[in-house]
Amino acid sequence: MFKIQTLNKISPKGLNLLPHEKYEVASEFKEPDGVILRSFKMHDLELPPSLKAIARAGAGVNNIPLDRCNEAGIVVFNTPGANANAVKELVICGLLLSSRKIVQGIEWVKSLDALAHEVPSLIEKGKANFAGNEIRGKTLGVVGLGAIGALVAKDALALGMEVI
Repeated sequence: MFKIQTLNKISPKGLNLLPHEKYEVASEFKEPDGVILRSFKMHDLELPPSLKAIARAGAGVNNIPLDRCNEAGIVVFNTPGANANAVKELVICGLLLSSRKIVQGIEWVKSLDALAHEVPSLIEKGKANFAGNEIRGKTLGVVGLGAIGALVAKDALALGMEVI
């Protein structure tokens, strides 16, 4: 059975892809066969002789001591695009939040709490201040059409934006 050490919190969805009869997964192992990490910086860690592979749950490998891994024969691989959908959703969320003044509207509504009896009329008078702009028909520049950029461009087109 292979011992896989996690150095960051890793999604159970991903860990469940490892067959339980072949892999034991835990955050503490003295002599792991493999390591799975996200942003943990491994440069100051001692690499145990048992270590055969390091998997980075993400695109980069700058937090892994590649030179030492190479010398020790440890295979290092990453998962580019694994979080692309999540990042794309945050980009689209940012577009909507910034164009529609959503956060400002929420803060304004919270400020009305002490004026409970006047809220309906205050909302009717003040809601136009937070209308913002629709993103349909607006132009979005996407720099790079990698895993994330391609998804952002596709969804922006679906929302009626012009994408360059």
